[in-house]
Amino acid sequence: MSFSRLLMATALCLSLNGVAAAQTFRNLLQDSRLSDWTHADGQPVRDGWKLEADGTLHLAGHGGNLITRELYGDFELWFEYRISEKGNNGIKYRVSRYGDSLLGIEYQIHDDASFPDMHEKHRTGGLYDLIAISNPVFRREYKPLETFNVGRIVVQNHRVRHWLNGRLIIDECIGTPRWFEAVSASKFSDKPGFGTNRCGHLMLTDHHSEVWFRNLFVRRLDGCPPVP
Repeated sequence: MSFSRLLMATALCLSLNGVAAAQTFRNLLQDSRLSDWTHADGQPVRDGWKLEADGTLHLAGHGGNLITRELYGDFELWFEYRISEKGNNGIKYRVSRYGDSLLGIEYQIHDDASFPDMHEKHRTGGLYDLIAISNPVFRREYKPLETFNVGRIVVQNHRVRHWLNGRLIIDECIGTPRWFEAVSASKFSDKPGFGTNRCGHLMLTDHHSEVWFRNLFVRRLDGCPPVP
């Protein structure tokens, strides 16, 4: 079954069980102009990012960070990604301005195998620089570099969850002592209230590495029953 059909089947199943919201999934890569995205200054997407004929968004050069035109609070995001060798990237969410910087919580995307001595908090699927993995029994399952991995992010009622290839990696609650301890021990310690804002942009980052995204679907969960 294709990723798109799997996603639609999942949404239908949840809806039939009364769990999913009435809000349907939106394809954030729906047109070649990438009209759902802009740069922080509001300018159109630059040439470094290119939507290929098969619907894959490819960052081949310097294209800068992209943010969604719309803001998202509670949401569910599904996506597929492929990262280049020694590559570094990530998807940020609830992105807002802290001084002169646009910052947000980040689902880390990285070629972990190329950096065996890398800090655990920088590994794929984790909360970048905050929490590596939420439970010792959780484990990452990687696919080969030339293969697309499947990511999922669910943010709802202060709860944040990350999946990598169907495996739960992160399950945390914003605003708990554990959360604030993680922030205070991170590079965001000098950003008061980091991550506690209730809504913000989604961001595709440019860390000067080649990366591919496809099947990037989001739906809003604000005010909806909990999603499993």
